[in-house]
Amino acid sequence: VQLQASGGGLVQPGGSLKLSCAASGCTFSTYSMGWFRQAPGKVREFVAAITWDSGSSVYVDSVKGRFTISRDNAKNTVYLQINSLKPEDTATYYCAQVRGRYNGLAQRSWEYESWGQGTQVTVSS
Repeated sequence: VQLQASGGGLVQPGGSLKLSCAASGCTFSTYSMGWFRQAPGKVREFVAAITWDSGSSVYVDSVKGRFTISRDNAKNTVYLQINSLKPEDTATYYCAQVRGRYNGLAQRSWEYESWGQGTQVTVSS
């Protein structure tokens, strides 16, 4: 499985970005997916997850109402729309694939078996 994240960049506070994560080498439509982030000097933290069929999603409290996770199974891609960016959102964002097919939402890193390389989001004026 290969996960290729993209879409990061430098944005001003209040700005928006849409992150993408393209998957290959798996039956993407049967796996739930998630996004994590890691800021310098901090542990990796869960951001959002979505089930394999887009039936359910979950977010960490700090991004609720600002971030939206979605997926397009026809394009083997999961997205993270991030709005109203804050300096504390600065981090490297990673997409990941849940362990096992047709499993539900997962918020712990050990529940994921494949990880993308990360895309940097920097929020600064």
